[in-house]
Amino acid sequence: MLNITTVCGMGFGTSLMLAMQVREILANEGIEADTNPVDLGSFKTMSSDMVVAPADMESQVSGGPAKKIVLIDNLVDKNEVKTKVLEAVKSLLD
Repeated sequence: MLNITTVCGMGFGTSLMLAMQVREILANEGIEADTNPVDLGSFKTMSSDMVVAPADMESQVSGGPAKKIVLIDNLVDKNEVKTKVLEAVKSLLD
């Protein structure tokens, strides 16, 4: 099972919104994953297969513990989130 972390500065708003979107996307595709919304400080101490974060957090999540980084430009664009998340998940599962 994949371990996916969604990140924002405080671990409440953006990371929760992204986690809900990722869970829905993966459920619709029949892909099992453990998706956890966290703050930036917690993320740096965790291991995960993939991190999903706003694009403006690139420097904070790069070089972190995640194998794959997905950066979202427009958090309300469900198609962007779906496309980027599924592409990353498929590359991890191959």
